Amino acid sequence: MKLQLKVPGMTCGGCVNTITKAIKTVDAHAIVQGDPKTKIVLVETQASETAIKAAIAQVGYPAS
Repeated sequence: MKLQLKVPGMTCGGCVNTITKAIKTVDAHAIVQGDPKTKIVLVETQASETAIKAAIAQVGYPAS
């Protein structure tokens, strides 16, 4: 499944790393691309959208 999530709190590469690590706790094989300029995170995963959003929210980056 491919997800495109808007993450307003993502402002830098460090944020992208934190979000990527959080997603990989749910799906270790997920492919994650984050762009702090557009605030968009692209995720290719086998996990549910709900699980991915919950993992990102747990590290302080609510996604829509």
